[in-house]
Amino acid sequence: MSQMEKLPNIGKVVARELEAVGIDTPEKLRAAGTKEAFLKLKQNDPSSCLHKLMGLEGAIQGVRKYDLPDEVKQELKDWFNSL
Repeated sequence: MSQMEKLPNIGKVVARELEAVGIDTPEKLRAAGTKEAFLKLKQNDPSSCLHKLMGLEGAIQGVRKYDLPDEVKQELKDWFNSL
């Protein structure tokens, strides 16, 4: 299990996707931030979805994506829909 897989919401597939864009540690994920990391993933996989975006935010905050505050979920949804 990689360091990334120890984060909430990050399984083997997303960990590999993140590593492919140069984000291979939790520190690099936090430094990149949710939106920048997501945009990098979306460049490699245009089908990246809102759930992946929320999963990244949860990983950074150390919680499951379902436990993110409603206002954070709404802000991410609005940002995603603006892409």
